[in-house]
Amino acid sequence: MSDFKEYAPVSDEQLGFFIDSSRCSGCKACQVACKDKNNLEVGRKFRRVYEVQGGGFAPNGQGGYENNVFSYTLTISCNHCDDPVCVKNCPTTAMHKRPGDGIVRVDTDKCVGCGYCAWSCPYGAPQMNKDTGQMSKCDLCVDLLAEGQNPVCVDTCPLNAIKFGKIRELREKYGHLSQVQGLPDFTITQPNLVIKPHKGAQNKGEATS
Repeated sequence: MSDFKEYAPVSDEQLGFFIDSSRCSGCKACQVACKDKNNLEVGRKFRRVYEVQGGGFAPNGQGGYENNVFSYTLTISCNHCDDPVCVKNCPTTAMHKRPGDGIVRVDTDKCVGCGYCAWSCPYGAPQMNKDTGQMSKCDLCVDLLAEGQNPVCVDTCPLNAIKFGKIRELREKYGHLSQVQGLPDFTITQPNLVIKPHKGAQNKGEATS
């Protein structure tokens, strides 16, 4: 039996996330809280904390070398994109974007488990529920939002590195950066995501949405 339950939109504007990667310590409290709240088995994660490393020693043009080594952590879930390819490639309309708050959800009354959404998403958001043979993903904790609460990842982060709200307001406050090293090109899906980058995380030619 499907466990899908619809909730009324909680906003008349698109919702999104702000991630302060400069604060993120990689503790994975957000990831664990999300798994616990959604009762996810080993391997299935709606929110994921990535460890990104790179750089090295490069000639500085003066006979010496410059150290541009970087290492940082970045927490990412579904970005409830403006142009979600998971929705466009779902053959049954199970994957859909809600009017109003713009949350992307999976209607398990319609999902046949074909996996097209997972193959399409550059962020790896849709994930297979092996028990049901259907797709699953972050839904921005719509059940908690309906009760006036925050998504569990927001309240769990000990360093206050995750915020959510109307993406317009988040961009007005924190800027428009939505792509850093380790993430796909933002133009693919137009994610509703704002990132404050950790040192070394920002791509050359600052990418903004």
